[in-house]
Amino acid sequence: MDQVFAPWRIKWVEREDKNEAIDGCPFCVLPERDDASESLVVAESEHAFVLLNNYPYNPGHAMVIPRPHVGEYPELEPDVLFDHARLKQRTIEALNAAFEPDGINAGLNLGEASGGSIDDHLHTHLVPRWHGDTNFMPVCSDTKVIVQAVEETHEQLMEAFAAQPDTEPLDSGAVFVDI
Repeated sequence: MDQVFAPWRIKWVEREDKNEAIDGCPFCVLPERDDASESLVVAESEHAFVLLNNYPYNPGHAMVIPRPHVGEYPELEPDVLFDHARLKQRTIEALNAAFEPDGINAGLNLGEASGGSIDDHLHTHLVPRWHGDTNFMPVCSDTKVIVQAVEETHEQLMEAFAAQPDTEPLDSGAVFVDI
């Protein structure tokens, strides 16, 4: 049996509405909620936002998502494309400041066969990586150990965004990034 200690998951187990589902595209719904930390939204710009991955590969695993519901990269309007790219830069800066990784994997899953679970609203994954962050657990035991609670990751990354120039706090709890 694989057993990994994950005390932060008790909030999910004890939630009131165990059948709560997001009605519609999560990338369209989550940034519109009142509480950014509950939705795992870290930062927003005019045309894009940063969302922590609910099932991270590593601490700090974030996604930069354009606001328009677009599944094909060539369909992005120029202003949205620029904003998305610039917010990726700012997110990489925040990840470096918050977590000091040795590297970052960046990538898009485009199309149904690409392996992404949401294929009709494109998004860029940014996954911090450290030397030695792959060990015997995933290789021998088919188990990945995440060493930090998503809520702690959220707080750390928000602080790193807030320390950047041209940012301001939003009522939702996220940080607005002026691109």
